[in-house]
Formats: sequence, C-alpha cells, structure tokens
Amino acid sequence: MQSQISPLTRFSWHGTGAAALAVVLWALVPLLVSAAGALPPLRLSALALLPGALSTLPMARGRPRGAAPLSKGQGVVVHAGVPMLVAGAVGACFASLSLAPPAEAALITYTWPVLFLLASRWLAHGRLPLATLGGALLAFSGAALLVAPQALASGFSGAWGGYLLAAIAALCWALYSLTCQVPGYRLGERMPHLLLIASLMTGGASLSLEGVSAPPSPTALLATAALGLGPYGIAMLAWDRAMRDRQAQRVGNLAHAVPVLATLFLVLAGVTAPDWRLPVAAVLVLAGSMTASC
Repeated sequence: MQSQISPLTRFSWHGTGAAALAVVLWALVPLLVSAAGALPPLRLSALALLPGALSTLPMARGRPRGAAPLSKGQGVVVHAGVPMLVAGAVGACFASLSLAPPAEAALITYTWPVLFLLASRWLAHGRLPLATLGGALLAFSGAALLVAPQALASGFSGAWGGYLLAAIAALCWALYSLTCQVPGYRLGERMPHLLLIASLMTGGASLSLEGVSAPPSPTALLATAALGLGPYGIAMLAWDRAMRDRQAQRVGNLAHAVPVLATLFLVLAGVTAPDWRLPVAAVLVLAGSMTASC
C-alpha cells in the first residue's frame, strides 16, 4: 500500500530543498568572485547577471489564468525596484570582496538573514521579541569581531569601504527576500527580465564609472558564467520558491548556514588563510541568526 503524503508536507519539503540549493550556491560566491580575477565589480555584476537571466528563462511562466495583473504601483516596484535591489546587492557584494578581505566581507554580507528576520517579524507583529533582538546582537557581534581589529589599526581607512559595501549588500538582500514573500509579485515567473534589467543597470553604471577595460580572460569568463548560472540564476529561482513556502520563516533558517559555508570554501581553496577570528565570527553569526529566528 502506498503511503499518502499530504499537500502541506510535500510543499514544505520542496521549499526546504529549494532553500538548501540556494544556500550552497550563494556560499560559492566569494570563491567564484576570487576566480574571476581583476574584473571591475560593476562589470563583473553585469556579466554575471546576464547568464543568470538566460538560465532562468526556461523556468519562467506567463501570468497564470485568472491571476490579477499588477497595478501601476506594483509594476514600478517589481520592474524597477526589484532590479535595483538585485543590482545593488550584487554590485555592492562584488565591490566589497575587492576592497576588504573576502572572508570578512562575506560574513558581513551574510548577516542579511538577520536583517530579514528583524523586518519580517516587525511587519508581522508590530514588535520585536527579545529573542530576536538578542540573536541579532549576537550575530552582529560576530561581524564586529572582524571589523574591530581593522578599526583599531587604521581608523576609517583601509578596508572600511569594503565593510560598508558589504553591509549595503546585506540590506539589499534582506529587502529582496521581503519582496519575494508578496504572492502577487510572482518574482519567479518574472525573474529572467528582472535579472536582465539589473544587468543593464550595472552595465550602464560600469561604463559610466569604470570605463572600458581589457577583455576578460577565459578563466574569468568561466567564473563569471558560473556566477550567473548558479548563485544569480538557479539560486534566485530556488530562493523565490522557498520564500513562497507556507513555512517560509522556518525554511529561511537554512540561509544562516551561508556564512559558515562561504568561509569554509575560501579556507579549503587556499584563498583565505586560517584565522581564529573567522570560525568564531561564523559561529556567532550562525548562533545569533538561529536565536533570532526562535
């Protein structure tokens, strides 16, 4: 006799698998950016988002029968606001990885699940539980552990610009995750052209701010294609699917593993030298994120 699986259970497992796939792919971002070499960050963003748009094209669907069209205000948010968030998140992340040590910038960027939790809890309940506030402070203390030595050594010079950009990337990703939870926006179905718009935005900014540079090497092109197909292609659709789960907040807890995995990948690849602060900071961010989600 075949066992019967309820629609709710099947739906949750699908959301968990999608979130886990996105987490692993996002954890590879710092390593792939390092492999891309000396490509300017905005140009790298434009080149990475383009294959992301192409890779999501077969998975996108048209407007479901009976679904209401977007209002004018919703259209502005989806077709202008969401690409700006994606362009800001990707561009700021890549720039931070070039200005600050990759592992440190990555850990700061991946505090975004805590920001997402703070915003979603506030919007849902109009207040923040003590566990959420305590967990957020614990997670941010992990980021502070990395930033403090730099601050004591060189004040507001050195890698501070990279740290600030990493924080901006975290804020953009948190806001993007909030928009994924709005059913009427249907971001997964619109992902190809949203990523294409973001690619055009970063490409225009690159031409204005970075000028014209030499063509990328074959290795850089492969790393860029991997970035687009994985973290900014398949992972974007997977996360959109996970955020539409009925238990989105619980499924979203998997994102707390991203900073730990990203640091582990960098150390194993030899890009980042082992440092006692890195595992301690990663554990603080992970523990704080889990505490905040309770």
